[in-house]
Formats: sequence, structure tokens, C-alpha cells
Amino acid sequence: MLTFCLTLLFFGCLTGVTTVLFGFGGGFVTVPVVYGVLTATARPGIPADAVHPADAMHVAVATSAAVMVVNAVVATRGQWRQGRLRRAYVWPLAAYVAIGAAAGSFAATLLGGTALRLLFAAYLLVTIADSVLRKGFLSVSPETSPKPLGPATTTFGGTGIGLVAAALGVGGSVMTVPLLRRRGLPMAEATAMANPLSVPVAVAGTLVYVLAPTGTGPLGYVDLTAGAALLLGSLPAIALTRRVAGRVPDRIHSRAYVALLVVVLAVMLSFESTGFLDL
Repeated sequence: MLTFCLTLLFFGCLTGVTTVLFGFGGGFVTVPVVYGVLTATARPGIPADAVHPADAMHVAVATSAAVMVVNAVVATRGQWRQGRLRRAYVWPLAAYVAIGAAAGSFAATLLGGTALRLLFAAYLLVTIADSVLRKGFLSVSPETSPKPLGPATTTFGGTGIGLVAAALGVGGSVMTVPLLRRRGLPMAEATAMANPLSVPVAVAGTLVYVLAPTGTGPLGYVDLTAGAALLLGSLPAIALTRRVAGRVPDRIHSRAYVALLVVVLAVMLSFESTGFLDL
């Protein structure tokens, strides 16, 4: 039990840092970590192999969504106080993200664990390649004036972001940050806006997984112990990281964003021996 809690506490701290610096909300950190911990670490009365890999992936995504609700709301409040949020880029995009999130969360409960794992890995790989190979993400000229979001981007883009993000439990920041970045926003503002845009994804995902009739516990697929341990680490980290977030140079910020995605993908691939990507 101690190993279980300490592991999640540590990664909870990392989740708090990524929530503020990159707008991740925790999904890209917590999904592979919770999956790995559930399938490799025993708890009192629960052997290490008690959770089937298919259920473990659903539990990881559901717990990630629940933790993200708290992290995203806390981070949004802090970003708003610091003046980093622009209403024109948050609303009505958030409304369409919520619509897509409801559909994506429901679809995820119908998918097998293997399909979710492969989609998660593929999503990461495509995002990394797009950020590196397509212009407009790694560097934005300081003289560039931010461009508004068009109606099609807001409607179809927002719905698509919510659909994919909720299905994979990742909050949508890996789509919203590049989208806003290519509209000319600096990384500090693009990642700040990802926090409020993650809230509807997290809420929709949590509700669907909590109410899922095939859930594994009293709150559906949400693991209360894992969620509590993650939040115990993430909330103090959010408070501390918020004080230094605006001081990171834009070019370093964007490269660190991509580097973290590469690390997460590498960690997921390392789970192959435990069945994370096993067909």
C-alpha cells in the first residue's frame, strides 16, 4: 500500500506541474501511471493481478478524468487571477468541447482496453510529429498578432477535441495548445487557456465513467484511492508552479512541451512487456 501511494503521490506532483506549465490537466501522466500501478502493485486484500488489463485501462482513464476536474478548475482559477485567459478563445469553444466530450466518454466505455491503449499511443505519436514537422508551433514571432478562431474551427474543431480527449482521458490540451499556438498566442497563454477548456472534458468523462453499469467500484471505474493520492501531490504542485510559469522563455516552453510528450510515449512503450500495448 505504501509503494502504491508514494508512487501516485510523486506522479501527482508531476501532474500538478504539467497542468500549469503545459495545460495537460494530468491525463498524459496519470493514464499510463495508474494503468501501470494497478497492474503491477498489490494493495491490502487486492493482489497485483486482480485487475484485468482491459478494466485497468478504463479505470486509468476514468481516474484521470476525475483528477482532471479538480486540477483544471484550480489551475483555471489561478490563471484567471493572473490575467492569462482570453474569453474569445475559451467561449464558445468550450461549449462544443463539452458536446464532443459527452459522446467521446460514452464511446470509450464501449471500446476494449486494447483499442484504447493503441489509440492513446497513436494520438501521442501524431501530436509529436505534427508539432515538430509543421510550422507554427515551436516558434512564434513576438510581433505576430493573435488571430481569432473561425466559426468552423470553433464548432467542428471543438467537438472533435472533446470527442477524442474524453475518449482517451487526456483533457484535450494536446489539441487546444497547438491550435491556439498556431493562432499566434504565446505558450504561456495557449497553455493557460487549455485549463478551462479541459474542464468540460473532465466533467463529462467523469460522469459517464461513474455511471457506467460495468464499473468496477462504487464510483464506476473511478479509483478513489488512486485519485486521492494523485490530488494530494498535484494541488500543492499547482500552487507552487503557478508562481514561475510566466517566467519560462517561449522557445524553451514549446520545446519542453514536445519533449514531455516524447517521454510519455516512451513510458507507454516500456509498458509493452506488461501488456499495455500488447495485442
